[in-house]
Amino acid sequence: MSAAYKRILLKLSGEALMGDDAYGINEEVVTRIVSELAEITRLGVQVGVVIGGGNIFRGMKGAASGMDRATADYMGMLATVMNAMALADAMRRMDVEARVQSALRIDQVVEPYIRGRAIRHLEEGRVVIFAAGTGNPFFTTDTAAALRGAEIGAQIVLKATKVDGVYSADPNKDPAAKRYHRISFDEAIGRNLAVLDATAFALCRDQKLPINVFSIFKPGALKRVVMGEDEGTLVHS
Repeated sequence: MSAAYKRILLKLSGEALMGDDAYGINEEVVTRIVSELAEITRLGVQVGVVIGGGNIFRGMKGAASGMDRATADYMGMLATVMNAMALADAMRRMDVEARVQSALRIDQVVEPYIRGRAIRHLEEGRVVIFAAGTGNPFFTTDTAAALRGAEIGAQIVLKATKVDGVYSADPNKDPAAKRYHRISFDEAIGRNLAVLDATAFALCRDQKLPINVFSIFKPGALKRVVMGEDEGTLVHS
């Protein structure tokens, strides 16, 4: 059985790497995530990953404490580079070839982001981890995921979260909340559903780039999404 998508862009939050820890990178969680990524690469799926940095430093939180917002955002970008390097190293240990490309130039430790080189890595079966967001303050890693997904010609953006899809209300607070299996961009806007931040969502909608929101903590969910099964919530044109 073949995968439904040949090339994907996976958005991973920094918080996903923490597991139940209060801070940093939980090795057990990273190992599990990488094992699931390894499984879909063996299906021939080309994988790009955008990683957040909230487990180490979040720009918005720094700005809220009085720090200059641009400075705080750049610090957050550096946190994503640390996460990307940890993820790539975990992949190396599982015999998955990976490359980190950063939107900020740190040539001694990672490659600079070069679109053509990233696509070549994907075509040769390497996972490409995109770090440092878009390289600009005031833009989230959600926006980086939408942007990189469009640039590399991904067929879908997969938003890995703590919940298994988009719900009509907060499922932790409202037991009657229902999961949407499929929903259009226009419906999501009309119902004021927080799928991605507004800039990222608008970019995906304009580029007709579908989004699937699913739980990274649900075993096998990533593979089921890639196989085109009913997992999470598909947001489409």
